[in-house]
Amino acid sequence: MDKLIQKLINYNPKADIAFLRKAYNVAEAAHRNQWRISGEPYIFHPLAVAKILADLELDIEALAGALLHDVVEDTEITLQDIEKDFGSEVALLVDGVTKLSKIDFKSKEEHQAENLRKMFLAMAKDIRVILIKLADRLHNLRTLGAQPEAKQKEIALETLEIFAPLAHRLGIYHLKWEIEDLAFRFLQPSKYYELADKVAKTRNKREEDINEIIEVLKKKFIDVGIKADIQGRPKHLYSIYEKMQRQKKDFAQILDIMAVRVTVDTVKDCYGTLGIVHTLWKPIPGRFKDYIAMPKSNMYQSLHTTVIGPHGDPFEIQMRTWEMHRTAEYGIAAHWCYKEGGHAQKGFDGKLIWLRQLLEWQHDMRDAKEFIEGLKIDIFAESVFVFSPKGDIIELPAEAVPIDFAFRIHTDVGNRCMGAKVNGRIVPLDYKLKNGDIVEVLTSNHARPSRDWLKIVKTSQAKNRIRQYFRKIQRDVSVIKGKDAIEREAKKLGLELELLKSDKIIEAARKYSLINLEDVYAAIGDGTITARSIVARIKGEIDRINKENAYTDMMNSGGSGVSVVGGREKYGKWQKPTDGIKVKGMANLLTKLAQCCNPVPGDPIIGYITRGRGISVHRTDCRNITIYRKGEQERLVDVAWDEKYKAPFQVKLEVTALDRAGLLSDIMAILTDMKISADWVNARGNKDRLATVGLLITIKDLVQLDSIINKIKSVKDVTEVSRTGLK
Repeated sequence: MDKLIQKLINYNPKADIAFLRKAYNVAEAAHRNQWRISGEPYIFHPLAVAKILADLELDIEALAGALLHDVVEDTEITLQDIEKDFGSEVALLVDGVTKLSKIDFKSKEEHQAENLRKMFLAMAKDIRVILIKLADRLHNLRTLGAQPEAKQKEIALETLEIFAPLAHRLGIYHLKWEIEDLAFRFLQPSKYYELADKVAKTRNKREEDINEIIEVLKKKFIDVGIKADIQGRPKHLYSIYEKMQRQKKDFAQILDIMAVRVTVDTVKDCYGTLGIVHTLWKPIPGRFKDYIAMPKSNMYQSLHTTVIGPHGDPFEIQMRTWEMHRTAEYGIAAHWCYKEGGHAQKGFDGKLIWLRQLLEWQHDMRDAKEFIEGLKIDIFAESVFVFSPKGDIIELPAEAVPIDFAFRIHTDVGNRCMGAKVNGRIVPLDYKLKNGDIVEVLTSNHARPSRDWLKIVKTSQAKNRIRQYFRKIQRDVSVIKGKDAIEREAKKLGLELELLKSDKIIEAARKYSLINLEDVYAAIGDGTITARSIVARIKGEIDRINKENAYTDMMNSGGSGVSVVGGREKYGKWQKPTDGIKVKGMANLLTKLAQCCNPVPGDPIIGYITRGRGISVHRTDCRNITIYRKGEQERLVDVAWDEKYKAPFQVKLEVTALDRAGLLSDIMAILTDMKISADWVNARGNKDRLATVGLLITIKDLVQLDSIINKIKSVKDVTEVSRTGLK
């Protein structure tokens, strides 16, 4: 902690040290008696994350957020506690990096996608969220050796696919290089160490060549009066490996694995240096890049040129100013200030256009796998920079086509796109755009998107807009089809059309989470639900109301024929069964199985006359029946199962077991073997390593249910299987 404070004082002598110590004390107390897998006290981790951020010279709120970044997720401290003690700014940072761990997700991909959505939304409010997350990931990688091999590879892969490209997007090369190399080492250790060995064996020769080049440049700079710092910079292992893969070359064919970096005072000196370099050594055509005139989207600026060196080998020289160098190392962190309520430096907001675009299309993309793939393509892929006819620069992923450009301009331009010109010449719509292309979209009011476009566009934005167009077209057709289907079904069931009021249709469709009439018609039209299911529910409700009215009339007239349980005498005959249930003494009454005890054929049952909802059928051992016997005995009636009724029944089971890998798979395997369908599954664990698995299954009778329960009880580590209500 003293080292962290010293780092802070070195770049901010006026910092509130007491505030930072308070954050450390809270974190240390919260994580006390918690240990990392490596055996270190847990507090070592948030402290290391804060020190990484101090190297980026971040403000004290970011350092406090780093110290506290795991307390909400891993301890009893709440976000409200953080906000009360450290303010809303620190609370926002902590919340932004806290994973969504208390929500049940359908899949691991959905969990990852929702955590990333949450993080990006927090980034939009405060970019320091991602800086804390990157520092957190870097320290986790530094200590990843303590994790099992499978976990190492999982974290390393996610790092290379998401977090390293994100560091690149934000221009934080100070973190990016180490993150990539560490992830590469754990993901492909054999290739990492093989490459490291080859680099080490050729290091002396490369350093001699670089030193020779540096000496020549120093003498020339003295002659022309340019003040410069010249350094040799070895390329990182992962960047060498990526180049070998991209160019399909082996290590011996990659010649420019070291570069010379020249740092000068002014932009004028950058271009002056470029002239000197090109007079000393012959430049390789096509290998000059001017990132000063056209900066990268991550704010990176520099001149790059590759020349043939004194011994015939190519080498790269980079030229930049000191300010450019700081931006290249620290990226977004070098351009953000928070002192005294300050905000981003002027013009900085434009550097985060890609983040705003991500937030726009991520709302439309609910599929988790598609969301993750969209990130890799739209946000983290290599970019091309093209121009509109007016000279505006548009950034697109590599291999984007004119349709991507059209939708980036505006959805309406994309929908009316009929062709494109690139550099004044008409090109096909699958033409792959290149850096510097001037793109003009040709539109027509009669043009429409084609489904074939989905196969050639590269951006998620374009794909979403094309799908939305066809969904809207399809929806209009589906609404008409759905309305017609409802009317036809009503006629089949003898239901008058005037009874099909919109509120009745919406109420019947509520179980499908449809909230307006058009949604219901569209769902029926596209086959998501059937008109029969909606109309049958409406008819069933109307029949129920009619039966209830008849029952009320009967009760008001004396209740002749009612068989009362627990009275001095029982009289009346068993009536015709309804939905598998026979009632003694009453006919044409609605019956339903109680969800509190969920009876199935074979269970001893009893009926309870509800107020306005027919007869509720319970198991005789239901706790609600015990209550009714004490206070409402007169409402209990004899009921029985209809032996001829063969409809399936739903039962909810709760399985308690010791938590372990494969537990849920073992339970589901039993259901599969018995050809039992599970309509709903929920699994959760607790701190005591106990797992609870909830199952909603469909069965035919009590015999089958007993068999299922006994087989699940035989599963390893299962301690209890019990029936629960459906509520």
